[in-house]
Amino acid sequence: MERNSLDRLRKEYMQIPIPKELDARIKIALWKGKKGKVRRKRMWTGTGIAAAFLIICVGVLTAGINGSPAFAAKLSRVPALHRVVEVLNFRNYTLDEGKYHADIKVPSIKGLKNKDLEHTLNEKYLKENKKLYEDFMADMQEMKKSSPDGHMGVDSGYTVLTDTDRILSVARYIVNTIGSSSTVMKYDTIDKEKEILINLPSLFKDDSYVDIISDNIKKQMTEQNKEDPNKIYWVEGIDNDLEGFQSITTDQNFYITAKGKLVISFDKYEVAPGCMGTVEFEIPTDILSGILVSDEYIK
Repeated sequence: MERNSLDRLRKEYMQIPIPKELDARIKIALWKGKKGKVRRKRMWTGTGIAAAFLIICVGVLTAGINGSPAFAAKLSRVPALHRVVEVLNFRNYTLDEGKYHADIKVPSIKGLKNKDLEHTLNEKYLKENKKLYEDFMADMQEMKKSSPDGHMGVDSGYTVLTDTDRILSVARYIVNTIGSSSTVMKYDTIDKEKEILINLPSLFKDDSYVDIISDNIKKQMTEQNKEDPNKIYWVEGIDNDLEGFQSITTDQNFYITAKGKLVISFDKYEVAPGCMGTVEFEIPTDILSGILVSDEYIK
């Protein structure tokens, strides 16, 4: 079955015309080869022709993918060629009335074979952002009545933090502005091979990770403050009047970097003054190695 599919695919792309620009470049390369020494001509006979053939194949394959959706669809079914997982902008909710503004971008994940996961994530993104916009509109109408001179805004969007052959980490942010601003972050990390959503507890053998990570973050906070007094955290050991950071939650915000490092994230005002914004801490892998389920993700 796979052999027949490959044969049909080969016939299709062999029938696709070579772009004129590509054909011209190959002719120039051949002409330059003829002007060289006899030895170089002999080399062209072996490696040069092979290279030219490779260029032709790549050019034809590219033309086929870009020019034929059916061709691209068949290509995605050929074994050993990876499916591309993308994060696209699905829709925007926008409003601009001078003192009131909203700019909400809704992401959409495409390319997962696990359509249940893909649908669940996209439904979540759409529902959350639609509610965010509806709540903003309601609050705006209320402010217009109670505080006509007030200002209000909301900005929401997303960014791809990690996109490797294995891991896709997407960060979504919400910035609410009423006088001052607050920032809330949300993260989704996907195993693109197994096509599953990774949560923090699933990385570890038991819940001992909570204390181990929390202790390391406290240490990083105090060390950063010693190096730079402008880096202030609400934690024991740094002079402040507020209750200090004690522990992460079992489902604390996190993502995995392209190098396989675990990063713990805190929202604005969660563990530090607003001037610090959102703060992140990369956790050393050596303190986690004994409690990790495997080294598939964290390295």
